[in-house]
Amino acid sequence: MPVEWDDNTNGAPANTGAFSYSNGDDPALQVTLWPYRSLPPKGFVWFIAITFVMFMFPLLALLGTTALWGLLPFLMGALALVWYFLRRNTADGQLQEILTLWHDHIDLTRHNPRKPDQNWHANPHWVRIKLQPEGGPVENYITLRGNERTVEIGAFLSPKERGELYSTLSRWVG
Repeated sequence: MPVEWDDNTNGAPANTGAFSYSNGDDPALQVTLWPYRSLPPKGFVWFIAITFVMFMFPLLALLGTTALWGLLPFLMGALALVWYFLRRNTADGQLQEILTLWHDHIDLTRHNPRKPDQNWHANPHWVRIKLQPEGGPVENYITLRGNERTVEIGAFLSPKERGELYSTLSRWVG
């Protein structure tokens, strides 16, 4: 699951306030979410290499002819487009959501690949977490409501992963 949990509840903080945001303590819980990436960098290299070889097979029959030079720019252009769109897809996958929880503060930051970051914060006592099994934009849609605003979390996760995220977060929030 593309989720990283950082749970700091192993011991009490040095000062009173139980993981207080206002005192500058470390958070009690930090959850980092990111979309699943099915093509690692090594796989990208292999895919481009295999695609290049497959593009070259038809050109073997044209070696020594002028038709080779007519087809070569189109095949290399197609390979360049595959390269570009795979790289753009990888850049779009750099999306991250970070939920940080203290005793007196909750903060959700969404790092967008080509847009400014989005931030939301509230008092965890007033935050309500809601799971919509059906009828939302995605199955098992999770929202957090607080500070007069509703935000979604983990919409890019699979329905099963969102269900697990909801069950864990509902112990901490609302």
